[in-house]
Amino acid sequence: MRTHILGGGPAGLYLAILLKKSDPRREVHVFERNAPDDTFGWGVVFSDETLGNLEGADPETYRAITDAFAYWDSLDIHYRGTCIRSSGHGFCGMSRKRLLGILQARAKELGVEITFRHDVEDPAKIREGCDLFVAADGVNSRTRALYEDRFRPSIDRRKCRYIWLGSHKSLPAFTFSFRENEHGIFQIHAYQFEEGTSTFIVECDEQ
Repeated sequence: MRTHILGGGPAGLYLAILLKKSDPRREVHVFERNAPDDTFGWGVVFSDETLGNLEGADPETYRAITDAFAYWDSLDIHYRGTCIRSSGHGFCGMSRKRLLGILQARAKELGVEITFRHDVEDPAKIREGCDLFVAADGVNSRTRALYEDRFRPSIDRRKCRYIWLGSHKSLPAFTFSFRENEHGIFQIHAYQFEEGTSTFIVECDEQ
């Protein structure tokens, strides 16, 4: 059985790993438009529950991820000069680039073929010659747009604005902060994803 996956992000790569594990005879080919070390954004977060699911699905990937992550079990909420800490919440963070590297290496180890720098303008073309086609091409999916009449997606676009930033400030907990001024309310959530590096997202309304 031949499977083509459009999109070499975490979802597409992890699916490729699981498909190949389930049947090593299956041909799995991932098409990714970017280079292997290209990424967008900073870090990603997994809960303890998600880590448990990863361990059950593929222990090798789980071990590689847990060897590379930053871990915490507290949430800090800052509001009007007060910090409230809530503990007992297991989370880990890691670099998205590192995560992609781990998944790429594991997929190749299992025999998955990955084609980088391959921008597929017409998803119908890579449907040809395969038994199963999977679209993992992101929030602005060309595949979803091409087959919109069949998928009939429900899309609700919101008007909030945000910026995703990085910092060398270490954070001991998953941090939420709410600030208000004459321009409105600003919400920050921030977390450390590797030694000496954190990411924080600032959100506000369209005003």
